[in-house]
Amino acid sequence: MTALLGRAVKLLSALILFSCVAADALAEETPAAAPGAAVVKPGGIDFARGREWWSLKPLTDPDVPTVKDKVWPTAELDHFILAKLEQAGLKPASPAGKAVLLRRVTYDLTGLPPTPQELADFVSDGSSEAYAKTVDRLLASPQYGERWGRWWLDVVRYSDTAGDNSDFPVPQMHAYRDWVIDAFNKDLPYNQFVTWQIAGDLVPAADQKEREAKIVATGYLANSRRFGSRADDYPWHLTIEDTIDNFSRTFMGLTVGCARCHDHKFDPISAQDYYALYGVFQSTRFPWPGIEMEQKQRDFVSGASKEQIEAFAKEVEQRKIALEERAQTLARARDITDGDLKKKLEEEVNKTKREVLRAEQTPPPYPVFYGVADRSGQDAPLQIKGEPARPGPLVPRRFLEVINPAPFLAGATGSGRLELAGRLFDKSNPLTARVMANRIWLWHFGQGLVPTPNDFGKQGKPPTHPELLDWLALRFMADGWSIKSLHRRILLSKTWQQSSTRSGASLQQDPGNNLLSAFPRHRLEAEALRDTLLALSGQLDPTPGGRHPFPPQTEWQFTQHNPFRAVYDHNKRSVYLMTQRTQRHPYLGIFDAADPAISTAQRSSTTTPLQSLYLMNNPFVHIQATGLAQRLLTEQADNSARLDLAWKLTFSRAPQADETAAALTLLAKTQDTLKLDGIPEDRLELESWSALTRSLFRTNEFLYLD
Repeated sequence: MTALLGRAVKLLSALILFSCVAADALAEETPAAAPGAAVVKPGGIDFARGREWWSLKPLTDPDVPTVKDKVWPTAELDHFILAKLEQAGLKPASPAGKAVLLRRVTYDLTGLPPTPQELADFVSDGSSEAYAKTVDRLLASPQYGERWGRWWLDVVRYSDTAGDNSDFPVPQMHAYRDWVIDAFNKDLPYNQFVTWQIAGDLVPAADQKEREAKIVATGYLANSRRFGSRADDYPWHLTIEDTIDNFSRTFMGLTVGCARCHDHKFDPISAQDYYALYGVFQSTRFPWPGIEMEQKQRDFVSGASKEQIEAFAKEVEQRKIALEERAQTLARARDITDGDLKKKLEEEVNKTKREVLRAEQTPPPYPVFYGVADRSGQDAPLQIKGEPARPGPLVPRRFLEVINPAPFLAGATGSGRLELAGRLFDKSNPLTARVMANRIWLWHFGQGLVPTPNDFGKQGKPPTHPELLDWLALRFMADGWSIKSLHRRILLSKTWQQSSTRSGASLQQDPGNNLLSAFPRHRLEAEALRDTLLALSGQLDPTPGGRHPFPPQTEWQFTQHNPFRAVYDHNKRSVYLMTQRTQRHPYLGIFDAADPAISTAQRSSTTTPLQSLYLMNNPFVHIQATGLAQRLLTEQADNSARLDLAWKLTFSRAPQADETAAALTLLAKTQDTLKLDGIPEDRLELESWSALTRSLFRTNEFLYLD
C-alpha cells in the first residue's frame, strides 16, 4: 500500500512538472504581440472570451431592487442588501444603540475612541441629523487621514527601508507616507491620487510646492523592493517584477506578475502584456537607496536648480580627489618606513579612505525626494522563461490587451507612465472603480463585496452582491472619484448602522455573514489598539510623525550579515512608527499589522497566547494603565465617578450596577493584597486602580468593535 501511494505521488509530481515545462516551452515559442494581431494568441488566450469574465465586463447601472419591507431601507444601497436577505428568508438586525454606533463610527473613521463629552453630546442630540453631522465632523478631522492613509499604505506595501539584503534605510520615504495622509484628508479625487503616484513628475504643476508634492507621490513606485547586495549587476528585473505585481494588484485587482514566464494560466493576461508594462517601468529611473557594495544614495529627484546640483557634485568630487591624493601620499610614506611609524601611517591611510567613503555618502544640502523620473522610452523584449539573459522580440508599451490593446503613442520618448495612468481611468477599463469601491467597502465592514480584494481574476472569489458593487463604482465615479462621498453613502445606510447581534437563522444559513444581516464584529487593529491605550492614558502625541532618527548616511556600513535593524518608539500615532521591510515591529507583528514586504489587501485576525501575554505583562501596557489610573484619580473625586469615567473612556458607556460593585470589590481586595506585599500606603490607591485599568484593557468589549 505504501509503495503504491509512493508511485502515485511520483506520478502526480511528474504530471505537474510536465505541465509547467510545457507551459514554459509554449511561452518560449510564442512570438511577441504585434499591433493589430488576432485576439487569439498562439498561446491560446481568447481575449473576446476573456472579456466575458465578470470583472472585465463593462460597468452596468442596475436598477435599485424592489423589496418587500418598504420601511427598513433608508439609502438606495440598503435595497441591494435587503433584497438578498429576503431571498434567503432572513431579516436585518435591529439598529445599533447610539453609544455603540458612535464608538463604531469614531473608530472606523479616526482609529480612536470617542471622548466622554462626544458621547454625551451625541446621545443627548435627538435631532434626525445628529449622526450625519457626526460623520461629517469625523471626516473633517486630521485623524481621518491618519486612519485611512494607513489602509492605503497596507496595500502598497509601504516601508521605510529598501528590502535588500542589508535593508538600507530610506530617510526620505516618510514624505510619501505624509503625502498619502494629507491626500486622504483633502479628499484628493482618486483619479488624481493614483495618477500622481504613477506619473506625478510628468503632470504639470502650478508652482514649486505642487511640483514637489507630485514628485513625492511617485514614492509609491520608488518604494518598490530592492534585492541582493551587488551594485554592478543589480537585478533590476526583480524590482520591476515587484512593481508590476503591486501595480496590477493595487489598481486592477489582477495578478499580472503570474505572466512573467509564460501566459497567465487562468486569466486573460499574456506574457506580452507583462513585458508591455515592463517596458514602461524599465524606461523609468528608480532612485538608488544604497546597497552593501555601494553604500550611498543616488538618482533621487532633486528640488534644487541645475546649478546647485552641479556645484555640490563638484564640491564632493574635489574633496574626494584631495583625500585620495592624501591617501596615496601616506601610502608611499608607509611603504618606505617600518616599526611604529609604519603602523601609524597605515592607520592614517585607512582613516583617509574612510573619509573618502564618507564624502561620497554626504547628503546634499538641498531637498531630495525618493521619487522616480523618466529615462528615454524604450520597449522591452519579452524574456524567454522570465530570464533577462534570454531576450525575445520587443513588445510595444501598452495596457493589458484584454482591456485596451492600443499601443501608447508611437515614437514617444518618455516612459509611458502618464499614458499608463490614463488607461487606468479610461472608460474601457471597468476594473479601477470596482477595485477601489470594493476596498472602501472592505475597510468599513471588515469584508469586501469581493472577498479577494487583490484578485478579481478566476482564482479569486466572485462578488456576493455584484449589482451593488457596480452601483457603488458608478457613483464613486459620478461623485468625481471622491472617497469621502463614498464613505457617506456607506455610513449613512441602515446596513452599516445595524447591530452586531445575529439571529439564529442567520448563523445557520449564512455562517460567514456574507449577506450582512448584522454588522460584522471585529477586533481593533494593531494601530487602533496602541493609539487607544496612549489616548486613554493622556500620553498620545497628536502631532504628525516627521522623519525617523536614522543614523547619518556618513555612518552607514550595513551588510547582509549586519543589516540595518532598529525600532524607534514614540507616543505619536502608530501610522508614524518606522516600518521596516525585512524585520517586523515587535508590537505590530504580534497584532497582525500589514506585512511591508507584500501587498496586504485584508489583514488577518489571529488569536494567540502572545497577544494575551502582551496585554498582561508588557511594560508599555502597564505604563498606559497607570496613566489612565492617574487620570481617573485626578479628574474625579470619588470612586463611583471614577468608575463611570473609566467605563465611558474604555467602553463608551456607563457601568452597570453589578459592574460597579464588582470593580469596587476588586479595588478593595487588590489594596489588601498590595499591603501584604509591602507596597507603601501612599501608592496603594494608584497601584490598585492601575490593576483595575489593566483588567479593562483585556476585556473583549474593549478589544472588539460591535
